[in-house]
Amino acid sequence: MKKIILSAIAILAFGFANAQQTRFGVKGGLNISTLVGGDVDNTKALIGFHVGGFAEIKIIEKLAIQPELLFSAQGTRVDGFGGQDNDLKLNYINIPVLAKYYITKQFTVEAGPQLGFLVSAKAEGEDVKDGFKSVDLGFNFGAGYNFTDNFSAGIRYTVGLSNVGDYDVDDIDEYYDSPKNSNLALFIAYKF
Repeated sequence: MKKIILSAIAILAFGFANAQQTRFGVKGGLNISTLVGGDVDNTKALIGFHVGGFAEIKIIEKLAIQPELLFSAQGTRVDGFGGQDNDLKLNYINIPVLAKYYITKQFTVEAGPQLGFLVSAKAEGEDVKDGFKSVDLGFNFGAGYNFTDNFSAGIRYTVGLSNVGDYDVDDIDEYYDSPKNSNLALFIAYKF
């Protein structure tokens, strides 16, 4: 893990040294999120949003590293008693670091890890933050289309890798049965 972090820092440092190859931008869009896992039943997708900024650091002509800082409204809708749905709203500050590959000048694919910090958790207006872990780990897969040099749109799926509930898991079976974030994001972005 230490080697991975040091390698990522070295890549970012190399990218920032080539400042003429770095572009900054803003992005925002729609989230369709839920919680998944073996012991999570009767959930439906919850619609939210995300907004933030990013830096696109060109490493070589077709490859860039793209760190982002995003506010992301996620969660799930849970079937309640009597057919009434209850919303669980989880708000995160997410920091994805993506490897972005230009297949063509217009079409890109991206993948990379994401670290999320829980800002708030509410169920039907009540604060339930104590029931959730403050840090979330995920992995992103996505694709984008550049309409111009500045304007693009895309889609990204984030697979939750860590238990979001505030309890420890003792074995692999408990890990698979723990709730994890699942988020599909549609976005537009503008580079300066």
